[in-house]
Amino acid sequence: MTAVTSTSASTPIAANRATRGPGWIRRAIAQLFVGLILVLLVLAVIYPLLWMVFSSFKNNSELFANPWSLPGELRWGNFERAWNAGVVRFFVNSTLVTAASIVTTTLISAWAAYGLVRVNVPFSGPITGLLLGGLMVAPTVALIPLFGLLQRLHVYDSLWALLILYTAFRIPFTTFLIRAYLIDMPREMDEAAYVDGATRTQIFWRLVLPVCRPILVSAALLQALFAWNEFAFALVFISNTENKTLPVGLMDMQSRLLTEWPVQFAGLTMAALPMIILFLIGQRQFLRGLTEGMGK
Repeated sequence: MTAVTSTSASTPIAANRATRGPGWIRRAIAQLFVGLILVLLVLAVIYPLLWMVFSSFKNNSELFANPWSLPGELRWGNFERAWNAGVVRFFVNSTLVTAASIVTTTLISAWAAYGLVRVNVPFSGPITGLLLGGLMVAPTVALIPLFGLLQRLHVYDSLWALLILYTAFRIPFTTFLIRAYLIDMPREMDEAAYVDGATRTQIFWRLVLPVCRPILVSAALLQALFAWNEFAFALVFISNTENKTLPVGLMDMQSRLLTEWPVQFAGLTMAALPMIILFLIGQRQFLRGLTEGMGK
């Protein structure tokens, strides 16, 4: 009786092993290989950032003598010197331009996507194709005509110039991103609100935007990364040091600080920190918006 019980008890285990077959070893090796690749990719991304942060606490002699070691002490004075060297002004300029471009680009693109998807707009197909064509225009190709245009608009060498350019060149991509999210959204929501007496504007602000929150967060984060790190426009169309943003301002600060590398690393650390914090805060909504948009 005991033998029968033990045999019946071991049958599911034997069946499970038989079901797995010899292929589970290959799958385990493949998963291990993929995991190893992902770990290496993470190290390749994180290690340079950590090296920059550690170098910002060193002095020149410690940096060149032991470039791969930890700092002997936390020299917060490097951050103070970088801040006083102009990082504070560059930081404010980048914050203003980035925040304003996030608002303008996201709202204009959301309104355009809503019109193309939910409203019977004449020639909506060609308009969508025109927007997609805007994705193929390289910003550097338009530098010369934009130079004259901004001068005629009397916004050259001002933060308004960067705001206009950052908004205009990102609207096609952001509209396409939000449009992909709106395509499969049930139209019954709009119809029910319309029956209750809501206008198009009320439906957009009170219904569509709250539902589209994940993709709006994704669009805002992508716009923030673009505007915060953009270099070509800020270099060509801003000549006054007071109006420079962080990427160009840090390059200008490097020419003034010469060999004070730890202070420059401190400035770079302060420039990278806001985007890292912003992404960590919105990463869940960011990933959700992109995955749902791509799924549709």
